Amino acid sequence: MRLSTKEQYGLRMMVELARYHGQGPVALSQVAQTQQLPLPYLEQIVIPLRHAGLLSSARGAHGGYALARTPDQISVGDVVRALEGAILPIPCIEEESGARCERKGICAVSNVWEVIHARLVDTLDAMTLSGLLAAAAQPAAGQEPATCRSHRSAD
Repeated sequence: MRLSTKEQYGLRMMVELARYHGQGPVALSQVAQTQQLPLPYLEQIVIPLRHAGLLSSARGAHGGYALARTPDQISVGDVVRALEGAILPIPCIEEESGARCERKGICAVSNVWEVIHARLVDTLDAMTLSGLLAAAAQPAAGQEPATCRSHRSAD
C-alpha cells in the first residue's frame, strides 16, 4: 500500500499538532513552516479531519487547530480513513459495504488479499499519534534523530 500525498501530509500535520496537545490551538501556518508543507494543501486537508472529529478549530488572533482527542486516542488508521475513506489495499476488498469481489469463488488468491487487508487495518489502527511522537523522539541506537524529507522521485 502506498500512502497518498494527502495522507502523508495529513499524518505529519497531525503528529505536529500532537506535539502541542493541551497547549491550545496551533496556527496552520506554523505547522506548514515547521513541517515544510504547503499551507494551501494543509488548508484543504484540515476539512475532512475536522468533519471526522479528529481536529477542532478556533478563530481569531490566537486561533488555529488542535487535536479533538488525545494523541493516544487517534490512530494512523483514523487519519487515513478521514482523508481517503476505507483502507483498501486492492479494489476487490470492500471494507465499508461488505461487498465482495465477483471472482471470490474462483480467485486463487482472494484469501491472501483478505489477510493482507486485515493485517494492514490492524497495524494502522494500532499505531497512535502518541506512539509516532515517541518513536520520532527515540532514534535507533547509534543513529541521529530522523528528519522528514520529501519522498518524491524524479520519474
